Amino acid sequence: MISSTLEALIFDVDGTLADTERDGHRVAYNAAFCEFGLDWEWNPELYGKLLAIHGGKERLHYYLENYRPESQTNQSLEDYIDELHDLKTKRFVEIVHQRGIPARPGIRRLLLEARGVGLRLAIATTTARANVVALLTTAIDPGAVDWFETIAAGEDAKNKKPAPDIYNLVLEKMQLPAERALAFEDSHNGLLSATNAGIRTVVTVNHYTDGEDFSRAVLVVNHLGEPKLGSRVLAANIPLSEYSYINVACLYYLHAHT
Repeated sequence: MISSTLEALIFDVDGTLADTERDGHRVAYNAAFCEFGLDWEWNPELYGKLLAIHGGKERLHYYLENYRPESQTNQSLEDYIDELHDLKTKRFVEIVHQRGIPARPGIRRLLLEARGVGLRLAIATTTARANVVALLTTAIDPGAVDWFETIAAGEDAKNKKPAPDIYNLVLEKMQLPAERALAFEDSHNGLLSATNAGIRTVVTVNHYTDGEDFSRAVLVVNHLGEPKLGSRVLAANIPLSEYSYINVACLYYLHAHT
């Protein structure tokens, strides 16, 4: 049975489209700290804890309040964090262009399949727009930005995930009912954001999010997979044994039966 009501796929970026956190954003933060003359270093373990805070500026606020309360600056705290975050974004974009961060398994394939059948595509993320553009053009395709009807980024919503604001904004821009979309996320907070906006959600776990609560998801897999690299289903609302990886046919079936 094919659902006629699935119209759009909405993707998170960091951890969903690509594993950008450990060797991308974390490295960029540390580079920015060094250039600011700070002796801070976010190791992989600490960074994993900080990922519970969505939004780069929000993450810096949290770190300062909880790990560096003695820090002082001649600027206002907001201006200081803005400058530090802007520098971090520049360093991340450089990392993406110089070293490259590959898309996760199945991402490019699924995007091409979706375009081929006329599914609308959008992005709902808390990362900066510059980061999204850099990643799409290097990891997916030089013209991939134009594949997405709407790109809602960290600058576009005051309340970050797990608040539903960024997904509500995407639905509003697309004039799309929530029940006609599927979202793709990698974290508990991202899942809450999408489902609180009324959108059924597929989760692809990663190193940092494996083991989080994904009970609200309609499907949880290790990655989307490829014809010669099957997906491992970790949880599903319906049996999907006939699908060895996540393709458009699988998504239509999933949407129609959940």
